[in-house]
Amino acid sequence: MEQRYDVRCSKTGVKFIMNPIIKLSDSAASRIKEIMSSAEKDALGVRVSVKSGGCAGMSYVMEYSKELNRNDEVIEDKGVKVFIDSAAVMYLLGTEMDYKKEELSSSFVFNNPNETERCGCGESFKID
Repeated sequence: MEQRYDVRCSKTGVKFIMNPIIKLSDSAASRIKEIMSSAEKDALGVRVSVKSGGCAGMSYVMEYSKELNRNDEVIEDKGVKVFIDSAAVMYLLGTEMDYKKEELSSSFVFNNPNETERCGCGESFKID
């Protein structure tokens, strides 16, 4: 699998710094572990992608990944695998994935520094 690197120059030479596309919070990783423990045996991890739709234009999509697509980016962090759809990479760079549990609801939350707008219900976003 191809690795992607952030290349930066310094006085001492070229440095390779790996920046993951998505960073997982401890609570997100814990919840993914729980979900995967009850998943079908052929599920490899969770897949994150984006689709057109919603008030602001785009929505995050999470589903089980049963196969590795050739162009997927794979994030292995805190004991879980997250597959990033290749078409979603440019929208997700620098995003932190968190999991929030409140009194009446629970959900994965994407803290995406690239978002320029989010709809009132929080289900969709826009990137200019």
